[in-house]
Amino acid sequence: MLYHLLFPFADQFPVFNVFRYLTFRTGGAMLTALVISFLLGPYLIEKLKSYQGGGQPIRDDGPEDHIIRKAGTPTMGGLLILLAMSIATLLWTDLSNGYMWAALGVTIAYGIIGFLDDYLKVVKRSSKGLSGRIKLILQAIVAIGATLWIMEMLPAGLATTLAVPFFKDVLIDLGWGFVLFAAVVMVGASNAVNLTDGLDGLAIGPVMIAAGVFAIIAYLIGHAGFSSYLQIHYVAGSGELAVFCGALIGGGLGFLWFNAPPAKVFMGDTGSLALGGALGSISVITKHELVLAIVGGLFVLETVSVIVQVASFKLTGKRVFAMAPLHHHFEKKGWAEPTIVIRFWIIAIILALIGLSTLKLR
Repeated sequence: MLYHLLFPFADQFPVFNVFRYLTFRTGGAMLTALVISFLLGPYLIEKLKSYQGGGQPIRDDGPEDHIIRKAGTPTMGGLLILLAMSIATLLWTDLSNGYMWAALGVTIAYGIIGFLDDYLKVVKRSSKGLSGRIKLILQAIVAIGATLWIMEMLPAGLATTLAVPFFKDVLIDLGWGFVLFAAVVMVGASNAVNLTDGLDGLAIGPVMIAAGVFAIIAYLIGHAGFSSYLQIHYVAGSGELAVFCGALIGGGLGFLWFNAPPAKVFMGDTGSLALGGALGSISVITKHELVLAIVGGLFVLETVSVIVQVASFKLTGKRVFAMAPLHHHFEKKGWAEPTIVIRFWIIAIILALIGLSTLKLR
């Protein structure tokens, strides 16, 4: 909005020329989302407390001390991230950019699905909200619709292709199978972040780290000069997603202020499903779906731990981990919650650096 309102006056007021730069608008979106989070946070948390009464229902099959330590903490804190991120994005981005609307649309749609899930949990006073099947169906519908829209906007040679990291000019044409693949990426990323969200500050840290990486990727992919130098595919207009990622990081930082141990609010499925969907949609637009699996490797590990645990128990009657997802395994091993969170953040940073290296190592 500010881009459209102020940049046209750059000839009369040269100071407004800064709005042409993605880096400036990305920083502006980040700071705006951060300030909005700080201002709205206390008010929103108090409202959530008053509406929810006993706070988020704690799973009976989770770590025993969670029932004591985390009881009464309100959920749906993801609303704070979504509000701050959406307002900041709309203020600082180019509103004519279709890629931005696709990513924001997926994020908000997944946030609504998560909100319905959280709402049912609070109303029923149960850790079970929407059935897993209904959630997956709704997520798949949104992902398929978004993928078809993105394919319409992408250059013809990239619309149905899969780029392979570490190899220049390697594109695998999946044809219409790309629709299914991209939908799996979005749905998978969404649920992977959801599984990771089990400790105070655990999920939001790696999400912000991944968003930072994809802000860089989007900027480079959307810049003809840089993409040519790095020998990566060029997607005109995708650089605008850097502003979106900046807003996500700012909203995430503001949320972390209130989610740091001991958390005053949980993001709930409202936040985790939305943030995972955001990362998935950005990876599809920038043609870096496989790089997301590297950058978001922590989310992959958490998901795999659940799959392995369930498969092992069904096939052999034995558990591989003391508890799944993986962060609960280390809780059972006696690791303190802040220790797990910080060490997992370190792993996320290492994986992010490996992901970034794919831009040059080709």
